[in-house]
Amino acid sequence: MYRFVLTPRWLAAAALTVAAAVVMVFLGNWQLHRYHERSAINARIDAADSATPRPLTSVLDRPVSPGTAGPAPGADLAWTKVTVTGRYDPAHEIQARGRTVDGEVGFEILTPLVLGDGTAVLVDRGWIPPAPGGAIAAPTVPPAPAGQVTVVGQVHRSESRPTPVEHRDGRLDTRRIAVPRLAAQLPYPVYGAYVLLTGQTPAADSAFARIPVDHEDAWQNGGYAVQWWLFAVMAVFAFVWQARKEARGETNGAPQPTDRVAEADRQRADQGGDRVAEADRQRAGRGGDRVDGYDRERAASAADRPE
Repeated sequence: MYRFVLTPRWLAAAALTVAAAVVMVFLGNWQLHRYHERSAINARIDAADSATPRPLTSVLDRPVSPGTAGPAPGADLAWTKVTVTGRYDPAHEIQARGRTVDGEVGFEILTPLVLGDGTAVLVDRGWIPPAPGGAIAAPTVPPAPAGQVTVVGQVHRSESRPTPVEHRDGRLDTRRIAVPRLAAQLPYPVYGAYVLLTGQTPAADSAFARIPVDHEDAWQNGGYAVQWWLFAVMAVFAFVWQARKEARGETNGAPQPTDRVAEADRQRADQGGDRVAEADRQRAGRGGDRVDGYDRERAASAADRPE
């Protein structure tokens, strides 16, 4: 019944089904990998809240040349809780515009913290709303504390899709926080990641809103992984179901191989029956002719005999 699957059409369909299923399985595995990656990030974010801060210099590689950024940390170091002590340099403060917190657009303020060895790290001190007049109207920024400051925060890697750094009214302005581009505007070596402030001594100004740390949507990737695997199973199931339907002669209501065989048998049987019936009629016809001739001969003989 299933010999038809060895025809070129069905072999091509089988190859296409297997190829599609393999691709779907690989896509599911990739989504599973992303699920594990994002779950690990979420675990680091959660662990940072209760972790003991580590010295910044033990987490990030030290930068060397002024105006350049040090090596960027690996993904495994993102959100690590660190502590660092130095002096703020408000003269080179940076405003990142178009930043949204709780549905409102404002600015994040990054101020270089210069360490005792002459290197610096960018500290995101928090979010403040714009001045009246528009979402990009320069805000009034609370001054950074003078003197020695100890910062506690989380390591944040550079953002993707960097944008130009502009000079506006004597301040540095950007849309995306890309440490290498910002470091090029500063007169000292800068560490390759910035610190998202969570605590400070002396205390930070209350005008700043803390930047929320959003968790990664790992479950979305997990759902996509299961979805791709189900698609792979459905592709194989569809092929098997179609093959069974073909074998039963149900595809599209058209005569299938089994139907054609049965029809051929019926035709042969009908043709054979017709030939037998025709032969019987012919024999019957010849027999009737012989009987009629015999009867005519007998009648003629009786007429010739004298009474």
